Amino acid sequence: MQTFGHTERFHLVAATGWLELGNWREDALELDQLGPELQAHPDVLRVRWALASAAKDWPRAVEFARALAEQEPDDSFGFVHQAYALHELKRTKEAWDLLNAAADKFPKEYLIQYNLACYACQLGEREKAIAFLTKAFKLGGKRDVRAMALKDPDLAPLKADIKGMGA
Repeated sequence: MQTFGHTERFHLVAATGWLELGNWREDALELDQLGPELQAHPDVLRVRWALASAAKDWPRAVEFARALAEQEPDDSFGFVHQAYALHELKRTKEAWDLLNAAADKFPKEYLIQYNLACYACQLGEREKAIAFLTKAFKLGGKRDVRAMALKDPDLAPLKADIKGMGA
């Protein structure tokens, strides 16, 4: 894998800064300054995923996350973010299948359990959703995950159940 020199690292950092400022055009221009050999680098793919996500370009976000999952199969980022983009494309069953298949590989990742709860809820699988949310509470800290779940529109059908789970 190609490594970043000082100039290439500068462009990556600048791209991240533009993204944080909400200037997607400048972000993309900075990334385009990197040579073709760096375009598939995991650090570049992560920024490109964030850019696609911010622009709500979910098809491209799926592709960037898929490439990350293939390059870094021991990192949950690609799997979680690919599933999220699929869900945003209203392909929730695909998101569920992808993340459910990866769940055993990342047993301590609360976000996988949390997202599986969201997808199960949206697929009408109430009991599965509650079971996954309970696992997410255990892994991610009940108070923080519960607060997130109470605000999540994907889990709105479970709001009373979530309130009943206590703080």
